[in-house]
Order: sequence, then structure tokens, then C-alpha cells
Amino acid sequence: MTTLTSVPQPLERPRRLRTTAAMRRLVAEHRTHPADLVLPMFVREGLTEPAPLASMPGVVQHTMDSLRRAAIEAAEAGVGGLMLFGVPAARDAVGTAASEPDGILNAGLRALVEEVGDAVVVMSDLCLDEFTDHGHCGVLDGAGRVDNDATLVRYQEMALAQAATGAHMLGLSGMMDGQVAAVREVLERDGYADTSVLAYSAKYASAFYGPFRDAVDSQLRGDRKTYQMDPANGREGLREATLDLAEGADVVMVKPALSYLDVLAEVAELSPVPVAAYQVSGEYAMIEAAAANGWIERRRAIEESVLSIQRAGADFVLTYWATELAGWLR
Repeated sequence: MTTLTSVPQPLERPRRLRTTAAMRRLVAEHRTHPADLVLPMFVREGLTEPAPLASMPGVVQHTMDSLRRAAIEAAEAGVGGLMLFGVPAARDAVGTAASEPDGILNAGLRALVEEVGDAVVVMSDLCLDEFTDHGHCGVLDGAGRVDNDATLVRYQEMALAQAATGAHMLGLSGMMDGQVAAVREVLERDGYADTSVLAYSAKYASAFYGPFRDAVDSQLRGDRKTYQMDPANGREGLREATLDLAEGADVVMVKPALSYLDVLAEVAELSPVPVAAYQVSGEYAMIEAAAANGWIERRRAIEESVLSIQRAGADFVLTYWATELAGWLR
């Protein structure tokens, strides 16, 4: 005859802390706050109406007026920052429009500063790819290769033009060697010591940038693998971040976010300054497409994706859902 015995009861029951929504909220290790979010925005020269982007549902290329309205909406939602990208009407080999005081990007930055003042951090994209007729992030040499040092000179010119608009933080996204030191030097020299530098430290040559290139009407033919990082390399991301920190970066960033959470976690572990991550256009488009087909629950997927980036170590996240997500969190 079989004797029944009682099942030993576990001493630890983690499920006790999952019993109710209030309990789960109380013991949550990470929370998303509107101030943790940065909204990337596009302003295009010559538009009379905002232009929706087919590959990024809900995102538009702004007119100057719609840019102002969207900035006010984001500020009222409590979003922490705005990152502006400019799309010019004319391009040339050296991206002349990028450093013109009245060029579309610099005019847009001034408009944002006028609308939100110091209530929101106004960030600029400091790169040449939107402004060159070849679509690369730098100046090309006679052999068609990106000339690192000639590009640094253009970045310095852009930095001074952007700082003059009142932008609070310059986003160095070109992945040129020495770009942080070069920009920091001219900012200090010309009286812009308080202007911060956000270094795109670990920016990978990713397949997830496709919709963004639509958004800025990129002229690129080929790829950027000679200056953006190889997706195979993790330790190299730490090396890049370390170099940018030594050159004076105020913030370092990993881009893209979701495919590089391991790199993000390691950079966050070593960095003495804030760490950002960019939830890029392809990541946005995948979730929107899956949600539109009914395959995933849209709001939960958005919230979970951003929270995972924060859990990996990001102090703030650039996401195209920033204003919408901030509204849910209020």
C-alpha cells in the first residue's frame, strides 16, 4: 500500500510579489518616466504640409509650423528631450547647408529653442549625411573614400552653427575618429563651454536604419561599413565609448538599441556619464507593422521594448513613441 506524503513547501515564494497590480508596481525594479524619453523629429525644407512617412506610421516630416506644434505637445507631455534632423532642399559634396545659419536644421533648432526654452533639452543631429549629395556622413577624398580629418573640420563648423542657435546638446553621429575632441575644442574656444556633447559612441552598420533613410531622403548608394561598427563586434563598442569619454563626451550612446542590449549593458557598466540608447526606425516599424496585423498588442509591446532598453542600462531613450508613451505614463 502506497503511503501519501505531503509535498514540501518552498520557503521562498517569489510569486507573493506578483499577486496584484499594486504589488507588482510597488516592487518594480525599473520605471519609465516621461523625462527619460527623447523624441526624434524631422523638419524638411520647402514643405507646406507635414508629410507622413509610409515606412514609419505616425511619423512625419515637419513643416516649421508643425515642428513648433509637435514640440509644444511633447513638452506638455513631459518628454525630456527633442532630437532634430534637417532635410534640405539642395545638397552638395561637402554638405554646405549643414552649417548655414539659416539652413533648415539650424532654423529648426532656433524654432525649438523659442518654443520650449530650457523646459526641454533641445538636441541637434551633427552629421553630414542628410546634407551631402553622396549620402555619406563625411567629406570624400579623390578616391571616393570618407576623409576623416577633412570631415572633422566640417563637424567643427556645424558645431558652432548649431551652438549659436541655442541648442543644448549636440549629437555627434558620424562615427569619425576624434570627432568629440574636435567639436569640444571649438566649443570651448568660441564661448560655448556650456553646450553639451552627446557622442554616438557605439553606432553599428545596422539593417534597422532603412525607414530613417526614407525620412531624411538619403542619397546614399552603398554602405557606411568603413566608419559605422561591425555588428559582430561587442568589445569594440566599449573601446569607442572609452575613447569618447577621454575626449570629453558628456553623454555616450549605443545605436541601435534592441539588437545591442549586451553592448548597452557593458557601456553602462563602465561609463561615469549618462548613457543613451536610440530605438531606431526599423525597431519602431517592426512593432507598428506587427501591431497593425494584429500579431502583437501594440501598447504593451511599446512599453516593454522601451523598458528593456532602460533595464539594460540606458539613462534615457530616443524613441519615436516618446510623446505618445509619455502621455500614457502621466
